[in-house]
Amino acid sequence: MDLSKASTRELVEELAKREAVEAVTAEPYQTYKIIVGDNEITDTGPVVILRIWD
Repeated sequence: MDLSKASTRELVEELAKREAVEAVTAEPYQTYKIIVGDNEITDTGPVVILRIWD
């Protein structure tokens, strides 16, 4: 299966359907923050964040 021709949007939409994936969406201009250990990212949307634990 060659996924190199699939758009990023298509890949994200497919992954978001999976059982071990949670998609979190920040709307345009909505602030979001991700903290992992000592790393912190703060920005504004639009963005789709995929939490994958598979």
